[in-house]
Amino acid sequence: MADAASAVTACFGDNMVFVNVMKNMSVDCDCCAVAEDPCMADIGILASLDPVAIDQACLDLVYASDDPGRSHFIERVESRNGALTIEASAALGVGGKGYELIEI
Repeated sequence: MADAASAVTACFGDNMVFVNVMKNMSVDCDCCAVAEDPCMADIGILASLDPVAIDQACLDLVYASDDPGRSHFIERVESRNGALTIEASAALGVGGKGYELIEI
């Protein structure tokens, strides 16, 4: 996934914006035919010019949440090395893990 992100960002350069909608959060991918029901309440919508930073921010917001479904979500992320894509993307230079959250 990190290699694919690297190829896409190399192709489009600075002509991209990234939006993550943290709504109806399930432990399964949206692409699953039969995804598990959402386990966490809505957190919000994030936007960034940096795909690595926005994904890191989303993961950090999940970890910081006091939502009762948080533990189930984190167990799934950690059992499947979910942060590995963020680490690999940063290592490939797709973006950086640093960010500043600005509420609007």
